[in-house]
Amino acid sequence: MTGIGFRRDFSEELLRGRLLHPEFIEFAPENWMDMGGYWGRIIREAVEKFPVHAHGLSLSIGSPDDLDWDFIRKLKVFLDENQVDVYSEHLSYTKAANAHLYDLLPIPFREDAVKHIAQRIREVQDYLERKIAIENVSYYTPVAAEMDEATFVKSVVEEAGCDLLLDVNNVYVNAFNHQYDARKYISQLPLDKVAYIHMAGHEQIEPDLIIDTHGQPIIDPVYDLFEWTIQRIEPVPVLLERDFNYGDLDQMETELNKLKNITKKHWELNYVEA
Repeated sequence: MTGIGFRRDFSEELLRGRLLHPEFIEFAPENWMDMGGYWGRIIREAVEKFPVHAHGLSLSIGSPDDLDWDFIRKLKVFLDENQVDVYSEHLSYTKAANAHLYDLLPIPFREDAVKHIAQRIREVQDYLERKIAIENVSYYTPVAAEMDEATFVKSVVEEAGCDLLLDVNNVYVNAFNHQYDARKYISQLPLDKVAYIHMAGHEQIEPDLIIDTHGQPIIDPVYDLFEWTIQRIEPVPVLLERDFNYGDLDQMETELNKLKNITKKHWELNYVEA
């Protein structure tokens, strides 16, 4: 099943189904909670038309601050009311000392960070009565690392008892920027815990630096890494992320169809034959 992030810029097109034909949509809950009026009607219509996943922006699971239980209570209502199938969040933090930093900041790859984050994930999962799929994030400098990234992600997922959102483009970006082998990294993750995949574009701004933008088409090496990856996991939903540059909806539909064809080649046909 392949989907796309629900954005106001092309919401009418998605609902009418003229150019874009996803099999599910993804919301950022923070952008739609308590929404009334015109946009409240739009989101209700979208939920009636599509299966829904939710990808959070502000749980700030790695923050040293206390969890925001007012937000989490509202989140539970939103997830339940909108029949959300998968709820995911970033393995990062966005708040510190009660300041909202409006960015996904890297967490030190350390054992004490693993324990801190795993405990917080367990608390939130218990309250929400559902698992969280935690996403591997792009980062541009490691912070006080005591273990490698793959070991850190695996340790958090296993200790928290959560799922993994595998962002293949983030793996490609990090592998390029930090000069490690993307396939080796993926092979070290708990692939049996993958509940969801993100695919996106990026921009290379220097010979040795890629920025994870979600604003460009997916490049062939990322498709290749995706195809290699899905042969090692069971079928899960796959999302095309596009956060700006919405002008060419035909091109976005082409990307959706390419993801559908790759997954069909390695998942649908294989599982039918089995």
